Amino acid sequence: MCPKNDPSLEAAYALNTPEDSKRLYAEWAETYDHDFAAASHYILHLQVARHFAKSGGAGPILDVGAGTGLLAEALTPLIKAEIDGTDISAEMLKRARAKGVYRHLFTGDLTRALPLANGTYRGVVSSGTFTNGHVGPEAFDELLRVTDSRGLIAVSINTKHYDNAGFAEKLDSIQAQIYDLTLQEVRIYDDGATGAHKDDTAFVALFRKG
Repeated sequence: MCPKNDPSLEAAYALNTPEDSKRLYAEWAETYDHDFAAASHYILHLQVARHFAKSGGAGPILDVGAGTGLLAEALTPLIKAEIDGTDISAEMLKRARAKGVYRHLFTGDLTRALPLANGTYRGVVSSGTFTNGHVGPEAFDELLRVTDSRGLIAVSINTKHYDNAGFAEKLDSIQAQIYDLTLQEVRIYDDGATGAHKDDTAFVALFRKG
């Protein structure tokens, strides 16, 4: 079960099921940007946006696990492109919609098929979704399905989750479907961060669909 109705990073890392995620993020949506992102000096969305843009990312783009829209906000000054977003939490998407940075937003569960045609997007991005208590490497199949040939995928993967959840093995198993794979280790929080997770890192996994 989801640990209490207590929106926090520790509660998020302890999630077990999609229903747990829906309950937690429904509670957290209204305060997420201020009480978590700003207060904890969270910068992972900026890291993903920078690497995607630097690697030649183009639209239309799908933001997976869009949350309150932090990643799309970071992308907008860097790339002129249409951005769609999906998240398991309708409440988080309501906050994202108010920012006016998305063309289209829809609820979606990455443990199942997304309501999208094959090859819909030239770019797929994600920040903070492939992490403890959230989504594992099996979702890469769905990311590849909705990405067009030669499209660029840029997703953050918490480094501990990468080791524990089998991401290396998954990337090895899809080698015939991708090219130009790189893993860039980046900080999740900036120098102002404090607390147990202040030095946590993530990989920004970048690759193109073959």
